[in-house]
Amino acid sequence: MPHAMPAILVTSLLLVHGLLAPLAADELLPADADISSVIDHYIDAEMKAAGITAAGPASDSSLLRRTMLDLVGRVPTAQQSQDYVASSADNKHQQLVERLFEEPSFVRQASVEMLAMLGMPNSGEMKPYLLTALAEEKGWDAIFREMIDPDRSLAAKTGAPSFLFSKIKDLDNLTNATSVVFFGVNISCAKCHDHPLVSEWTQAHFFGMKSFFNRTFENGDFLGEREYGAIQYKNTSGETLDAPLMFLNGSQFEEPAWAKPDDAAIKAEKARLEQLKKDKKPVPPPGFSRRSQLVKLALDDDRHYLARAIINRSWHRLIGYGLVMPLDQMHPANPPSHPGLLDWLTRDFVDHGYNLNRLLRGIVLSATYARTSRWQGNGDRPAKIWFAVGNVRPLTPTQYATSLRVASRSGQHWQTETSDDAAQRVLDEEVAAAGLAGRFQQPDEDFQVGVREALLFNNNADIQNQLLTDDSSMLVGELKDIAENKQLVQQACWTVLGRQPDRAEVKALSRYLADRPDRRIPAIQQLVWALLTSGEFRFNY
Repeated sequence: MPHAMPAILVTSLLLVHGLLAPLAADELLPADADISSVIDHYIDAEMKAAGITAAGPASDSSLLRRTMLDLVGRVPTAQQSQDYVASSADNKHQQLVERLFEEPSFVRQASVEMLAMLGMPNSGEMKPYLLTALAEEKGWDAIFREMIDPDRSLAAKTGAPSFLFSKIKDLDNLTNATSVVFFGVNISCAKCHDHPLVSEWTQAHFFGMKSFFNRTFENGDFLGEREYGAIQYKNTSGETLDAPLMFLNGSQFEEPAWAKPDDAAIKAEKARLEQLKKDKKPVPPPGFSRRSQLVKLALDDDRHYLARAIINRSWHRLIGYGLVMPLDQMHPANPPSHPGLLDWLTRDFVDHGYNLNRLLRGIVLSATYARTSRWQGNGDRPAKIWFAVGNVRPLTPTQYATSLRVASRSGQHWQTETSDDAAQRVLDEEVAAAGLAGRFQQPDEDFQVGVREALLFNNNADIQNQLLTDDSSMLVGELKDIAENKQLVQQACWTVLGRQPDRAEVKALSRYLADRPDRRIPAIQQLVWALLTSGEFRFNY
């Protein structure tokens, strides 16, 4: 007998075929509602309709660890974990979130996540721009505008222009990267033919999007944009067609009339550009800019591709699964699992100036975010589309490398006289972790810890020397001065795993130490190493 189709998929199919209308704007929850409450309302309503019971809340130690990894990119210290678990404040998670938003590490972690999203994880050119933009809480619309239509007086190899500069030599790649990153749409398939499943993605859409970039060029350290130039393409019937300026929603723009200059004018233009390059000066802006028009069309788009894409990516980043999956398939034939929620979040996001921090804060303060990843209910674990249970997520390279550095330090190392000293200690670990981060894989949806990572930990003496020395600033040095094995194991687990070990763990690890009295420091090093390289430490749960 076939399995019953989940109600949420039935709803999606009805939406696709026009048999069920999505919520109109005036049917959404009130605009002034609390974001976290709105999230829980829509998620819980779908589960209730399907008869699914959500998992309970995560433990205090798990929620603290999860929140710190997501917002500041590192695990808590032993003292932070113990203080949080011991606190009886009703609003301690909210207090934690507000405190983390004020940390310098919050902006650094957000910039790392955004660089990965942009496909520029190691870009030293883009990072300074993002650090400043995110610290100033620029709206996502402003960041988008500054990347796609940057100030032409800025050197293209630094700051916001570096997104275009890194891809300008391959216009097909730039076209699709822009569509994927900013609009959640992969239109690469439509380069050669109309999309076989999505009627709205035609060749005209691909080449229409490409046309916004075809006049842009590299001139030394600057980007220029010509007054002339168009794209033609051949359809599957062999016809040669002119590509209009077309946004993803089908909106076309009739640009001012233009004419290609004659050979003499082109030669003179080339000479001017060469002189500008030699003088290290920017190219004067055109009278009409196609890229400026792309920004205008995107921000005027009543389907809000720009807003919906970043909301979906932010949800995926923090919850572990998007409202629309895959992330680059946000088209009408692939509706969101919770259309009402995405509609409400989109309206709120746009109405509040594309405020990323407001969105992130709302998500991490929701009960949906705070659910345990342990499924102990009846029957099989609910599918991810319900968001009924927390998702286990691999740490990103920066999270993992920084957390390895933090968790291998002693409690004494984190005892500082001022908050500035403490912030500097954190920054020092982040900087020191940068090289190690480059050795780890950026996780995708099918991530598994690979042989390369296992061999790295087993065979790289430099990594072991960084994490397992026995001086007073390191965890091994702290543990070697603890005579009682049970106490030692408890301190090790609080420091590395951020929690109290259970009885079985205490018994097994204490026995391991007791059996090696003549090799105590190496035994402690092995214990710490086992915790640092454990699956529990490698993932955010």
